[in-house]
Amino acid sequence: MRQIAVLPYRTVGPAIDAPIQILLITSRSSRRWVIPKGGLMKGMAPHAAASQEAEEEAGVLGATCPVPLGSYRYRKQRNSGASVWADVDVYPFAVTDELSTWDEQHQRERRWFSLEEAARAVDEEDLRALIRSFGAREFRAAASPARLFGAAVDSVASKTGVNAMFAWFQKLLPEQGNFFDLFEKQAATLVAGADALARLAQGGPGRAQHIREIAEREHDADDITREVLQTVRRSFLTPFDRSAITDLINTMDDAIDEMQQTANAVDLYEVTEFEPEMIDMTAIIVDAARLTAEAIPLLRKIGDNGHRLHELTERLVRMEGHADEIHAAGLKRLFKADLKEPMHFFVRQEMFKRLERVVDRFEDLANEIDGLVIDHS
Repeated sequence: MRQIAVLPYRTVGPAIDAPIQILLITSRSSRRWVIPKGGLMKGMAPHAAASQEAEEEAGVLGATCPVPLGSYRYRKQRNSGASVWADVDVYPFAVTDELSTWDEQHQRERRWFSLEEAARAVDEEDLRALIRSFGAREFRAAASPARLFGAAVDSVASKTGVNAMFAWFQKLLPEQGNFFDLFEKQAATLVAGADALARLAQGGPGRAQHIREIAEREHDADDITREVLQTVRRSFLTPFDRSAITDLINTMDDAIDEMQQTANAVDLYEVTEFEPEMIDMTAIIVDAARLTAEAIPLLRKIGDNGHRLHELTERLVRMEGHADEIHAAGLKRLFKADLKEPMHFFVRQEMFKRLERVVDRFEDLANEIDGLVIDHS
């Protein structure tokens, strides 16, 4: 049998390397730690059904990415005593709100775990692997500056992926600038902007605050972009080709610009309710920003991390294709429903276009990163 589930997560703090926590719940009978899951629901998309399970079983609301993270298999015990194999598709679920009361609160316990603690708490090996890979700490560790080999030479080599002999030569030349730090700061603005956009799409009283937060993150991104462009001009040596650096930072800036344009359209047209497909697209944007935040630190040691970077960019491209399908389905549904309300259709069409542009920028970013991998791996 096939089931669906969510992996509810949150980050602790705004930093790009902030720890990720996973929310687990206890099963009703055996009281073991599991993730919210259930069966497919007729007339409901799999990720939407998984989101409903999260609300009923764990009492959390959030953005469910329509593209599954992966799957795992376990033995499900039936009421008759028989057991069957169940394959479970797992969807990333960025938690934005924890309810104080929910349907199954007296039947289950919920608790936040670190990634490693969550992986140890669950029984299924495949689920453990999914949880451990979600934050990809091993890749972040590989991307951190080396602490051995005399420090100075190895630091240069770790930033560029070149061999130690060429690193000696580079060390004699002027500084390369703090490009990697700036790239990571820019990725952090994307994560913060995407989270605010998802909260905006879910509605509620914080509408003006979410719009303002996106605008503030866009201003931060402009400052970072400006600093990168200035650093490129005054640096003798750069870790990548100058045009690749400017293309990368500008593409990241374009993504947050499009988020602000979307928020501006919400404000201009006084949109208070988002279509289901729009909410799905914002969930894709949240997960795309999370993947970007994982990918960018890996550029510090691009030679070692080429395979993982390719995996991340491939997922970003798949997500963009899925967003296109959601966009088309949403417009088609609205067109049929709003034949007598052309203005309503026009506003929704504009919102869909804005959201699609945000996702497109993440695909552009994936292509920029892939280009760096090809050139430097």
